[in-house]
Amino acid sequence: MTLDQGNTNAASKAKNARSTDDIQALDNAHHLHPFTVHHELRDRNPRVISRGKGVYLWDDEGNRIIDGMAGLWCTQIGYGVEELAGVASDAIKSLSYYNTFFQTTTPAVAELGELVASKTPPGLDQMFFAGSGSEANDSAIKLIKYYWNLKGKPNKKAIISRERSYHGTTMGAASLTGLPFMHDIFDLPLPGIHHIGPTPHYYEYAEDGESEEAFANRCAQALEDKIQELGPENVAAFIGEPVMGAGGLMIPPKGYWQQIEAICRKYDVLLWSDEVICGFGRTGSWFGCQTYGFTPDIMTMAKGMSSGYVPISAVALNDEIANTIVAADSEMAHGFTYSGHPVCCAVAVRNIQLLEEWELIGRRGEETSAHFQTRLAEMANHPIVGQTRGVGMLGALELVKDKEHKTRFVPEGLAGATCRNQCFETGVVMRAVGDTMFLSPPLVITKDEIDEMFGLIQKSLDLTFQSLMT
Repeated sequence: MTLDQGNTNAASKAKNARSTDDIQALDNAHHLHPFTVHHELRDRNPRVISRGKGVYLWDDEGNRIIDGMAGLWCTQIGYGVEELAGVASDAIKSLSYYNTFFQTTTPAVAELGELVASKTPPGLDQMFFAGSGSEANDSAIKLIKYYWNLKGKPNKKAIISRERSYHGTTMGAASLTGLPFMHDIFDLPLPGIHHIGPTPHYYEYAEDGESEEAFANRCAQALEDKIQELGPENVAAFIGEPVMGAGGLMIPPKGYWQQIEAICRKYDVLLWSDEVICGFGRTGSWFGCQTYGFTPDIMTMAKGMSSGYVPISAVALNDEIANTIVAADSEMAHGFTYSGHPVCCAVAVRNIQLLEEWELIGRRGEETSAHFQTRLAEMANHPIVGQTRGVGMLGALELVKDKEHKTRFVPEGLAGATCRNQCFETGVVMRAVGDTMFLSPPLVITKDEIDEMFGLIQKSLDLTFQSLMT
């Protein structure tokens, strides 16, 4: 493991009132972790992360780790930016909390709405604020239903999503998600949510000899077929991530989004872009829909909106939807205690300004992401990497036993789990879903830090190869 000079165990533990063993015991006694087989974690104990700075994390024993996943796709400006701490402190001192229910607003929420609207595609100018990506996606479901009711089309309620998509974990958002393991144990999906395939992932789902353009046509045709099956008069919206994230980091095939947009317009189906991961510079543009050249009717966003420093999310609506809701005589009976929280909004405003001032969505971002993509592509030379792919500051590696035939190691997921564990021990965070490894580092990462990160990834792949082939 890489040790940060000057961060000894004694110094690290001096900052904590409790030892690592004590913290782990408390965690095991009281904390149910997300997406966890709990008895397995409690048998081996969680790793205690104690601090972060820039693109680095330190655990409670002083080990330094380069964060190749930006937390959970979110810490665009890195850890420990003192200016954001100052903004949060000032905001708390000025107005620690007030709601937006009682026909009131705050300067921060009004300023954030204006700032986000200046970055979204033209016409998506009105925002509803929430606390997480899941809350934003749940809210969008309700607002879509409300809109079609106001338009006098109460049967237009079906929402079409995609297999292997990820949209969150609340009842509505998890129903939109196209991952069966998130459905069965919770009696989901809710009625009215439909999923289509093939998933637009050329590497895994294209047929032998099928061109990327032909594959894009087949994937888009699946949407049109489903709309016709359900009846256009019954279909409210289609939701998609510009780049499919947590389900496998899948880059859309060429021309896919243009065909999807044309189909939605043809059948009067709302086009909904889930930008929770792709938004705020992750694909190189402010939003993923801008990278791929389509204009949605609805956008949901979170994560990079505050770089993960505070919980905040938003739903952006186009003028047609927003103005229909604004003109309604009925009350929009939806909202959260923390909708437009003044402290979260203040932090988000400054975070977005820093993304722009530091040219992370601009010249600097273009240079570092180009270097990132070059180093990522080099990993395809490794004997167990069947493919690399990426856009902006997103990257994936497919781990295979046989590159030519795309044969996986047995059992499925073994290679991914092995590589993930090797990465963490080596001193770099990568995420594994099945046998696909993900990278999504902070946008502030430098070229030297990118080189350091891929050096550690190379070492982790070598150790994974040795483990799997012996």
